[in-house]
Amino acid sequence: MACRSSRRLGHDDVELATRVAWLYYESSLTQVEIAARLGLPQTRVQRLIARAVQDGIVRISISGALASCVGLEQQIANGFALDVCRVVPAPPDGKTLFSSLGRAGADYLTDAFERGRHSIIGVGHGRSIAASIDHLPPGSYPDLTVVSALGDVPRRVGANPFDVIHALADKTGAAAYLPPVPFYANSITDREMLFRQRGVVEAFRLAAQASLFIVGIGEVKPTAFLGMSGMVLPEEFAAARRDGAVAELLGCFFDEAGQRVETELHDRVIALDPEVMRGREVLAIAGGRDKVAAIHAVLNAGLATALITDEDTATRLVRLKATRTPKVMTAL
Repeated sequence: MACRSSRRLGHDDVELATRVAWLYYESSLTQVEIAARLGLPQTRVQRLIARAVQDGIVRISISGALASCVGLEQQIANGFALDVCRVVPAPPDGKTLFSSLGRAGADYLTDAFERGRHSIIGVGHGRSIAASIDHLPPGSYPDLTVVSALGDVPRRVGANPFDVIHALADKTGAAAYLPPVPFYANSITDREMLFRQRGVVEAFRLAAQASLFIVGIGEVKPTAFLGMSGMVLPEEFAAARRDGAVAELLGCFFDEAGQRVETELHDRVIALDPEVMRGREVLAIAGGRDKVAAIHAVLNAGLATALITDEDTATRLVRLKATRTPKVMTAL
């Protein structure tokens, strides 16, 4: 089958019809399996397949960026035991990366909101999360509660956690909760004192009850979000790297194998412990060549159940996974 765009369908419908056609014709999945994989009603899957044929999207083979993205999605989902992986075509100049990731993130969240799968959603930090909220269409979900899973940062860097929560609440009509504390305390003593404050206790208790978490993944360097926000100093990043850290998630650091790296920073972070998320639905949104090692490490930690990333990053993740997976020798 070949894929070509159709003027009879909108851009988003063309992408979805192509994805459905790829899974149906190339992967030989049934309509029931496709509906379950993409979270769509089976009747819509049937209509999309029919429209793909009718409008000429389906001919002999599916080719192009989207088809390769679907293949990468399957490899990553299988390789890291994810429930969902969405790979967006790589922007040609990289300048629209956050927008591309944000659009896919907004689609994921809209589906979750409309299906009413979750009543409490915990939100992390990151520019991709902020972009997802920017692309989120307005809706009314009065039974929804959104809560920040971490404290605030002092500088406005375009993805301030509290700004993101306020924007999400405005877009959805949800109740919003924020722990009125900084992301990192100045000392262990300060952290212990702040964690005992009434509003803080209530916010993190609520965050711990979330059934869906939306998180970003950070690198361990000064140009990462935490460095730009002023919460982590260059020398603190350097110390974490010396201890083997390659990734940051909710203020905690992880090494290449996905094991937590205990640092002095960890003792001062005011955020939900990432382990609380284990066993819940956890959507990680991250992309870019600089983040490949960090994303790989967090996926190795086994906390995320869903990933949204870009094609270039996905390709490198698959290669990195292959080089890090031990070869099993079979005796003849």
